[in-house]
Amino acid sequence: MRLYLFFLIQLLIGVNYAQTISGGGGSILDNTTLEIQIPVSVGPSAINTSTFGLEYVCINLNHTYLADLTITLQAPDGTTRTLMSGIGGGDDNLQNTCFDPSSSTSISSGTAPFTGSFIPMGQIGAVNNGQNPNGIWRIFVRDDYAQDQGNVIDCSLTFGTSPATFFQFTESDLPIVSISTNGQTIDNDVKIVADMGIVYNGNGVRNHLSDPFNHYDGKIGIEYRGNYSLSLPQKPYSFKLIDNAGVSIDSSLINMPAEHDWLLLAQYNDKSFSRNVISNDLFTQMGHYATRSKYVDVVLDGEYQGIYLLSESIKRDSNRVDIPRLDTFEIIGQDVTGGYIFKVDYWNSQDSWLSNYSPIGFPGVDIHYVYHYPKPDNIQPEQKTYIQNYVNNFESALYAPTFSDPAIGYPAFIKVESFIDYFIVNEVARNVDGFKKSRYFHKDKDHANGDIRKLVAGPVWDFDWAWKDIGGGTDGSGWMYDNVDQDVNAPGWYIRLLQDPNFANQLKCRYTNLRDNYLSQAMLFAKIDSIANLVNESQEWHYTTWGHMGAATGTPEQQAPSQTFAEEVQRLKDWITRRLAWLDINMPGSLNGCSLTDLVEVNEEPFRVYPNPFNESIVIVLSQAPENNIFVQLVDVSGRKIISKQLVSQVSTIDIPSSANNGIYFVELQIDNQKFVQKLLKN
Repeated sequence: MRLYLFFLIQLLIGVNYAQTISGGGGSILDNTTLEIQIPVSVGPSAINTSTFGLEYVCINLNHTYLADLTITLQAPDGTTRTLMSGIGGGDDNLQNTCFDPSSSTSISSGTAPFTGSFIPMGQIGAVNNGQNPNGIWRIFVRDDYAQDQGNVIDCSLTFGTSPATFFQFTESDLPIVSISTNGQTIDNDVKIVADMGIVYNGNGVRNHLSDPFNHYDGKIGIEYRGNYSLSLPQKPYSFKLIDNAGVSIDSSLINMPAEHDWLLLAQYNDKSFSRNVISNDLFTQMGHYATRSKYVDVVLDGEYQGIYLLSESIKRDSNRVDIPRLDTFEIIGQDVTGGYIFKVDYWNSQDSWLSNYSPIGFPGVDIHYVYHYPKPDNIQPEQKTYIQNYVNNFESALYAPTFSDPAIGYPAFIKVESFIDYFIVNEVARNVDGFKKSRYFHKDKDHANGDIRKLVAGPVWDFDWAWKDIGGGTDGSGWMYDNVDQDVNAPGWYIRLLQDPNFANQLKCRYTNLRDNYLSQAMLFAKIDSIANLVNESQEWHYTTWGHMGAATGTPEQQAPSQTFAEEVQRLKDWITRRLAWLDINMPGSLNGCSLTDLVEVNEEPFRVYPNPFNESIVIVLSQAPENNIFVQLVDVSGRKIISKQLVSQVSTIDIPSSANNGIYFVELQIDNQKFVQKLLKN
């Protein structure tokens, strides 16, 4: 009774009662976790978010590379929340740093040594869940990298009558991915076995964390992935679907084609959530494969992690990069001529080969090509020899005086249309990584009659550092293809290709055609708006969790950071307007001889189609009841027929197959000898 009256009096007179319990320290060693135990005895047998609970956590430590560290808090009942992870870069130390949810500044927005109070990355108020606070609390300091070490000087927990509160994620319009590591630590080299469930109740239907898992419920092997992105607070993951015996199993996730290798791409570095999706959609609309993805909310070990893209990985598969399997015994003849994926990316002497050529204007610059499929450990010597020779022969032709000759020059070795489309997507996005990192190529097996299957550019990948001004001015100007001598050297092939007037003219013609449809400002803005609407609810939770809206985080930009999600979306649109205006003026080549596509588009006569954009179905309304033979086809941009049927009613609803990708489609209506076309967008 006395304790109850004491707390009641404190609340009535507006005085915060607080009790601080100090903890010790210890050494922070490379690739290890320091555990600091703090015995707590505060009197009350339960803590909550209203009358008494944990208020904040403070720590002092020395370390010469703070981004190596992940610091977490664990309550006696096992509830664990992240205080900070992967921030501070190469700066030093935490000096009188307190993690207090009532602070006005996120730890993600601060700078070392982070003196003062900051909002932690995780919602530490989750420990105020009614548990008994009296027991052993733990602070874990994990050092994930070698070379830099340090020590924790001291730490403390403060309990009081102004306890931390928290946002409890329970439901969403987005699909929910829930992962349990069962107490293990995710690593970046070896997959751990975890449990994963996905809740997706259908388009427009609310999803609840408590709902039964209905799009996957089973085991996965999961690990960190990425290079720069791995240094950011929201971690990216790769995972493999496995059975209870650890064997890979293929499964469709959220209506994407079945496979066992998948990615969870963090959205920390793209505050609009749009950059990768609009880029992949563009490449798909152009008639090429690009990875499919779905926006999801992720919960890891009970803690909300924000918005992710559940995405396909780039790999050989009939539903991904559709080239034949290349077995270890296929080392001669037609067998050895295809089934290759390679890339320009980070490399080492075991996973790559050195080109015999340096780019034009960059003498002595080394270019390496990295084996992607078959993997470096699996590719056979004869297969290495074949793909190395093929690329060398292409480069020899490219740099020869006869380089533009269709029979013996570069056109004999590459699928020119794919190289043009790859150039357009990456230059429209002004992708600083598009020509030097994560740059993929693939080659199919030659025909049985000896005709060569040429080298194809793509799929496109990694636009986190794109669709914005990075370096230079703020007018959307500048080329990326000729930036060769960088952290990863780029081959600079386009420098030579653009010396061929025929290549430049094809590029100009293709770009001009695209600007009239899915590269139009209207189409791009419609896609951005559809994404913004889709994630609008979850983005608030995302930024509550990570706290980096308004902070200069991730890729550097010329402008000050956006302060709101709406401002970020508008900034992206404004940049696209500037970029397209610059490209319209500066795109190389001539339109002489260019045949611009001129489709017949109709509105009211003789039919109309809605909705536009569409998702799962379309409705076709004829201007009058059908009296003649009327046939309709839904065709994608590559000319592939998705649907073909006869219309027998004035109003017809047509369901779209779930395998249809997002992008541009054409509804073709055939009435006797006339064909009418309308253009639709699927998102």
